[in-house]
Amino acid sequence: MEKSIDQATKARQFYQLHHSGKLLILPNIWDSLGALLLEELGYPAVATASFSVAMTNGYDDGENIPFDHLLSILKRIAGNVSIPVTADIESGFAQDEIQLEKNIEQLLQTGVVGVNFEDSDKKTNSLLPRETQCQRIARIKKVSEKSKVPLFINARTDVYTKGAEFITPRSRFEETMKRGLAYKDAGADCFFPLAMYEHDEIKKAVKLLQMPINIIIIPGVPELNVLEEMGVARVSLGPSFLNTAIKAMKNLAAKLQKHDGLNDIIQNEITSDYLKKLVNKK
Repeated sequence: MEKSIDQATKARQFYQLHHSGKLLILPNIWDSLGALLLEELGYPAVATASFSVAMTNGYDDGENIPFDHLLSILKRIAGNVSIPVTADIESGFAQDEIQLEKNIEQLLQTGVVGVNFEDSDKKTNSLLPRETQCQRIARIKKVSEKSKVPLFINARTDVYTKGAEFITPRSRFEETMKRGLAYKDAGADCFFPLAMYEHDEIKKAVKLLQMPINIIIIPGVPELNVLEEMGVARVSLGPSFLNTAIKAMKNLAAKLQKHDGLNDIIQNEITSDYLKKLVNKK
């Protein structure tokens, strides 16, 4: 497939999508077909979800999928669409900063222009020290600058899900803001406070950090139009897009066991020809 837009240009386009004043909605995909579907629908970018990529390839989430396998999947996705692709790389699949640097170099070769990067330790399932994560973000930025591709870093913090030492809502929010400001100074382009959903906290975060904020759709999150009015730059679905697809498959499979569901198949507007059209772009 011939690329009409180079990687660096796509990276700049992806950056601008976070500063347009419009909410960037990213239903996280796990393969090329999902990316092609979103591109055909007019989405300006696509994002992967680590959970969905791992699960659809027979692995549990948490950096259990071999990194080489992940790179192959990302290269296929990025090579099949003309819009920017950002990848969820969890904590970087690295034991140290040297390995992290090598992994980012390989990642850039796949054609992706952005990453989700977490601040939790996969071995201990706990938060990394703030200073450690800042060093890791700065290392990614350094590799990015060397490559001439301005890789977009979406710095995710897991304070709300793994910060057991922050026992009150106030302490969780304060630590999240400290990390947001620190990650911004280290070179992060966007901040992703996982599991933050309350209206007032999101509004305060947007005002305090003065940088693009990514919110994930979970129960209790404000409506999309409200998030946009609040100044949220980006919304992602995480595993929910895959969950929705599997729900449809499970429901149909259950119907077929009861000798039902033929109409669901026959009347399905998604045909084999439609999928072929997506893949062949004709």
